[in-house]
Amino acid sequence: MFTGISHHSVYVLDQDQALDFYCGKLGFAVSADVDLGFMRWLTVALPAQPDRQIMLEVPGAPFVDEETAAQLRDLLTKGALGAAAILTTDDCRGTYEDLRAKGVEFTEEPTERPYGIDCALRDPFGNHVRITQPTEGPVTAKDFEEQGEYARDLT
Repeated sequence: MFTGISHHSVYVLDQDQALDFYCGKLGFAVSADVDLGFMRWLTVALPAQPDRQIMLEVPGAPFVDEETAAQLRDLLTKGALGAAAILTTDDCRGTYEDLRAKGVEFTEEPTERPYGIDCALRDPFGNHVRITQPTEGPVTAKDFEEQGEYARDLT
């Protein structure tokens, strides 16, 4: 049946500003930047995973009408569209420090979690991005119960 996921979409309000953030600060590379006339097809990927692309999409035609696009832009700026991506790293604290030095603003500092060390930021448009240094081995519900307060924060 399926063999993988090649693309997923992240809404942005300005594709050039998105390129500056995702490529200039987070280290993605442009995979495609094509003017189709009716839209700009813009995708980026991590150099270590070029076959997994993020489409940086401005809400609008041809996918949605203008009324829906306005609603999506409003939800986006409120941070109400959920996680845009969860990025993995071998060194969450080091990545956090490198990105802070580049001017990236974080909403959560690196914190020990049952699944590893992670932190969070929002892109310039309101999308949530998490950076995780995964722990080895399986994570169970018991791991979250032992952390107590974090598990209560999730409910």
